[in-house]
Amino acid sequence: MPLRLPVRAFLTLCLGGLALALAAAQPAAAQTPERRVPSASDLRLSYAPVVKHVSPAVVNVYAARVVRNRNPFFDDPVFRRFFGVPDGGGSSQVQRALGSGVIVDPAGLIVTNVHVIDGADEIKVALPDKREFEATVVLKDPRTDLAVLRIKHNNDRFPFLELGNSDALEVGDVVLAVGNPFGVGQTVTHGIVSALARTDVGSSNYQFFIQTDAAINPGNSGGALVDLDGKLIGINNMILSRSGGSQGIGFAIPSNMVRVVVASAKSGGGAVRRPWLGATLQSVTPDIADSMSLKRPSGALISSIMRDGPAARAGLKAGDVVVSIDGQEVDDSNAFDYRFATKPLGGSAKLGVIRGGRDMVATIALETAPDSPRDEITIQSRSPLSGAKVANLSPALADELQLQNIDQGVVILETDNGSYASNLGFQRGDVIAEVNGTHIGKTHDLESATKTPSRAWRIVIIRRGQKISAQFGG
Repeated sequence: MPLRLPVRAFLTLCLGGLALALAAAQPAAAQTPERRVPSASDLRLSYAPVVKHVSPAVVNVYAARVVRNRNPFFDDPVFRRFFGVPDGGGSSQVQRALGSGVIVDPAGLIVTNVHVIDGADEIKVALPDKREFEATVVLKDPRTDLAVLRIKHNNDRFPFLELGNSDALEVGDVVLAVGNPFGVGQTVTHGIVSALARTDVGSSNYQFFIQTDAAINPGNSGGALVDLDGKLIGINNMILSRSGGSQGIGFAIPSNMVRVVVASAKSGGGAVRRPWLGATLQSVTPDIADSMSLKRPSGALISSIMRDGPAARAGLKAGDVVVSIDGQEVDDSNAFDYRFATKPLGGSAKLGVIRGGRDMVATIALETAPDSPRDEITIQSRSPLSGAKVANLSPALADELQLQNIDQGVVILETDNGSYASNLGFQRGDVIAEVNGTHIGKTHDLESATKTPSRAWRIVIIRRGQKISAQFGG
């Protein structure tokens, strides 16, 4: 039976063999003993020890949801009676999603991507040992595209992966990707870390991805990216591809961000608790760098400061450029967001800042944004906003939705598929300012305003800082 060596032992042996081969190419010295050429068995490479440790903790995730193809007119009893449509009319279909997940706790906590399970009415996970379980959602964090599930079980203990330190990765490190591509079953691929801190390649708020050429395909989402110590250093998230298949450009969410989300799930919170800056940032462009006489276009420029927020209390001002946090360099606003969000709550962080061409250090408290009762409701009355789920804004919710310069009012959290609000184009993050001339300050104001019958509706919203007035009916 051929000898199978762990990867690190193989590398050591290869280097030794290379030295021997080079020595053999030189004229033999009188005192040099004969060197043995490494055999094929000596050079055999195997990732099997790592795979055996990792694969039992990587699961298949199956999500299903029922989608009703419902016309809003079906809500009108006169319409239903006239056309003979029964109550609850409209066809329905089951949509299924397939992805992967990683068990990160022996009690059965699983990390996957939000886009794998979003909107699911039923979630099942299948382990490599053929066992299947139902799972419930513990926490969803759209800002990172990470979700935490819990396996429904009777005090079982499950194999799990330990979270590694993604900040310790270097370009060129060998990594393995484990998941369920195209639903063919658990598959292991290998490659290297192609790049770190990739930004502007996805839709999540925290753009700081690990790039790898390990083959990642549809179905790998939510699966494991592991190092040669068998530690989880990333959750596979997406690929860049013209064909839909792997072209050697895949991206994973760093494990240090995964750690923050898992910690929030274990604490029993319904949302991720992360530090709040109380300021808005933008990346430093070459033009900005020239105008501010900066040595190079690097750092995060503070464009506005919230009153009484941590940034204001730390003495930061609009126009300051943040170039580091606790000694770690910050290249742009995405890098700052990631570094700041992965800091543990409590205590403080030291920000390296350039102000007026001079270096300074600001100490900022690591605390969460203040929250208040959200009073979430879904508008049921017949109006353009029917089917919209809304909540009272607070600094915490404004930070969660990445709203700038506004932390009061009523905001749309989501819209039901096929509802008036969805069909008319209302979106998550829209702040409702007025309905038919009535100022909207709280959710009960909106509920009252939409219950008043009207043939014509004038609704004013604030979207991405712009005030928009829309007319419906009339």
